[in-house]
Amino acid sequence: MATLIGARHSQAIWRDYLELTKPKVVVLMLITSLVGMFLATRAGVPWTVLVFGNLGIALCAGGAAAVNHVVDRRIDAVMARTHKRPLAEGRVSPAAALTFALVLAVLGQAVLLAFTNPLTAWLTLASLLGYAVVYTGFLKRATPQNIVIGGLAGAAPPLLGWTAAAGHVSAEPLLLVLIIFAWTPPHFWALAIHRKEEYAKADIPMLPVTHGEHYTKVHILLYTFALLAVSLMPYVIHMSGILYLICALGLGARFLQWAVVLYRGTRPHAAINTFKYSIYYLFLLFIALLVDHYLLLNL
Repeated sequence: MATLIGARHSQAIWRDYLELTKPKVVVLMLITSLVGMFLATRAGVPWTVLVFGNLGIALCAGGAAAVNHVVDRRIDAVMARTHKRPLAEGRVSPAAALTFALVLAVLGQAVLLAFTNPLTAWLTLASLLGYAVVYTGFLKRATPQNIVIGGLAGAAPPLLGWTAAAGHVSAEPLLLVLIIFAWTPPHFWALAIHRKEEYAKADIPMLPVTHGEHYTKVHILLYTFALLAVSLMPYVIHMSGILYLICALGLGARFLQWAVVLYRGTRPHAAINTFKYSIYYLFLLFIALLVDHYLLLNL
């Protein structure tokens, strides 16, 4: 009986530490990183780069997420969406979480240096610090433009994947970064509208809290137009073909439709539905880039 209880306790602890890494967010980041890798070369990506490059990126991303849990633990405790997180409920101590974050970050950097190249390791470190220190530690509480400025760190994975495979920076991965950068505000602001009261209670200056819902909806609409335009650029610069163009137009039109519905306020739960669609949008857009890339190679 004692053994069974101990096993269950160990499993609970393991799940708590896994939750600190925000695994669902990391998976989406790795998808964009993988696409960056495959788009970087006409030849196959070496398996060591494919496996260990993404492992290193994932470890660093998980470390940054754990720091976010530590810094935001008091905020998380008063928000319905986050009040059951490990630090908010006291299941993991701040010191243990910070140690865990440091171990992940050091391991991630070591893996990247060993199996990819210094450029990728340095860029990943910059992204980690940008999210964990600049955004989480300062911007989130300082300005309603927090996610616009801090979004650059979260937009880095396709660039990291590209440099891991190619060893250099070029215009194409920067365009992929720009797509995610333009996607970030409508994605997070839709959630912020849905959780406006909670952000206000936690004293976080999200745009709907500081400027109102109408102002935020206008800017979601504007950024969605910008995202649609930017998402067509891979076709314009001959980075992708007609399949990607069709997918980008279709996915972008649907995103724009949700932004318009949200702006008009004609449907209940429009904000959270816009937020959910934005996740599918980014996933499918990058998958379309990847499929189109290999179709072009085989023509």
